Amino acid sequence: MTIRQASAEQKDPVILALRSLLVNHQEDVPGRPGLAASAVLLPLFRKDGEYHILLNKRTDLVEHHKGEICFPGGMRDPEDRDHLHTALREAQEELGIVPGDVEILGELDAAATRTGFLIRPVVGLIPYPYPFVMSPTEVAAILEVPFSTLLDPAALREERSARRGAYNPHYSYVHQGHVVYGATATILTQFVRRLAQASKKEVPWSSLHPASAK
Repeated sequence: MTIRQASAEQKDPVILALRSLLVNHQEDVPGRPGLAASAVLLPLFRKDGEYHILLNKRTDLVEHHKGEICFPGGMRDPEDRDHLHTALREAQEELGIVPGDVEILGELDAAATRTGFLIRPVVGLIPYPYPFVMSPTEVAAILEVPFSTLLDPAALREERSARRGAYNPHYSYVHQGHVVYGATATILTQFVRRLAQASKKEVPWSSLHPASAK
């Protein structure tokens, strides 16, 4: 039995705008061959009048990315119908989120990791409060990150890498002493850009690079 209910959030102009942006996005799949297929769910919910994104901290018992901050997700199983099925299955296994409680809003561009995974991110709206059930072997803690935190330049860290003669910025995020970096931060940056656009707000890196705010 699920707890999903018709909610005002589904008709919120911000959510409607976000859904449109995610549905109409042009997917950019990294071209590296031999990447293992995987997927993650970006659970979005409204708490205290503000949208939050759910992240988790991995335990030291998992095989990959021990102790890192990430979205619920993992490798695609042969039995999974598609990457959406993978994302929802993993979210249920890790956090107890029932697939029927997730309102799918759309997808973000795939992201490749240095450890050989191709991650397909799915954005979903969930009810709140929610009776999360953490997997003791996979999840050490849950982070409920307010959107306002992600828009705060003080929470943003920038690094630059050189590629084909150009220096490209990469961002990481700090929340309550936790650092979100790597592929998770890449996916989160995409999401921040889309939700900021839907909310008609300014992205945090606009103060560093005004041209990139568009």
